[in-house]
Amino acid sequence: MKFAEYILSKSESRAYSWIVFILTICESIFLFVPPEVFMTPPIIANKKRALPITVAASLGSIVGGAIAYMIGAWLWDSLGLWLVNTFTNPELIETAIKPMFSKYGILIIVLTAVTPIPYKLLALWLGFIGYPIWIFVGVSAIFRTGRFAIIATLLYFFQERANAIVKKYFWPLTIGAIIAAGLGVGLISLF
Repeated sequence: MKFAEYILSKSESRAYSWIVFILTICESIFLFVPPEVFMTPPIIANKKRALPITVAASLGSIVGGAIAYMIGAWLWDSLGLWLVNTFTNPELIETAIKPMFSKYGILIIVLTAVTPIPYKLLALWLGFIGYPIWIFVGVSAIFRTGRFAIIATLLYFFQERANAIVKKYFWPLTIGAIIAAGLGVGLISLF
């Protein structure tokens, strides 16, 4: 049995929603694999799983974003700085994000919620500066859920085609998603 078929067969389990939830929490804190990678297998294996998987990814993202925010608020000097130093240039926050955020705050939250720009780094920084958590979580919840719902809807309506594509191009798609996440990190490091 091919690895892609194995993943698809296992992803039909109800427990896979919990896996998506946990992996999306991790993605919102430190993991650089887009949540769509976790969401795709169960939806193309069984399109009836689109709604529960979207809910699991959305809730995981909100919980993970809140945890990253709290790390920035309470553990900036230790874990927060370590995460920033590990994944990007720490001067980026002072030279690029801070000045831009004062002018385009909510727009930056929206952009990090819907693009490969690392959401976790913004969440850490917002916690550090004491940005109102309810605004951050509210805007994130709306736009991250919207992003996941769009992906799930497309997978729902194009399930057969997506299933064939994933089975045929599993590894290139997986590597491409990881490269896209890496490019997001790389773009932030350029500033």
